[in-house]
Amino acid sequence: MALPSDYTDDSGPQTPQNYKVTCMDFIRDISNDYKAWVDYYSLPKPEDIKRRTEIDNVVERTCKWIAKVPQTIKGIDVVMNDGIQKMAEATAGRPFQTGVFVNNAAAYVSASGAAVRFRLRAAGREERQTRIGSHAQDSRFRTEGTCSASVSLDSDDAYDSMDVTGTLSVGGGPGDIVSFTIIFCEVAGGTETDRRGVTTLVHLV
Repeated sequence: MALPSDYTDDSGPQTPQNYKVTCMDFIRDISNDYKAWVDYYSLPKPEDIKRRTEIDNVVERTCKWIAKVPQTIKGIDVVMNDGIQKMAEATAGRPFQTGVFVNNAAAYVSASGAAVRFRLRAAGREERQTRIGSHAQDSRFRTEGTCSASVSLDSDDAYDSMDVTGTLSVGGGPGDIVSFTIIFCEVAGGTETDRRGVTTLVHLV
């Protein structure tokens, strides 16, 4: 959902600095569409407030990262698209426990090295198990970055209480930015009953 890198407006061709402003405005605007979906769900008030608050938090954190971290058009797109993924996840809600942690931090993290280790934790509801699913038919994990990136995770098992580790392999260095999404599935009797994505943004330092 990235804006075209040669996008222009009344001020002329985009530079990284004015493209940041354009993308921050876009993130704020599109958050209203996700809140409209929350309206459509007609949720109990506590859950309605929880999802709206998380969407607002994503807008705030994403805009701060856009303003401070990326130095290129590509980097800005990575952060913006990460925010869009996170807003979709917030809109869908989190009916069972999930977490992705890098150095004990979640969602927006800094890391170093060509192999970034992460920890996955999850627990199902009502004695259901959890396992890792696929983001799409032809790709198990979603990745987007200013450098090459891939996720390694050798786990097809279902867990009563998931606590496994994986590796984000990156082909860049300090200053690069990578976003990746893990799909968690809740299963009962071997059948998937629900699924949710968790997206993590990594700034290489």
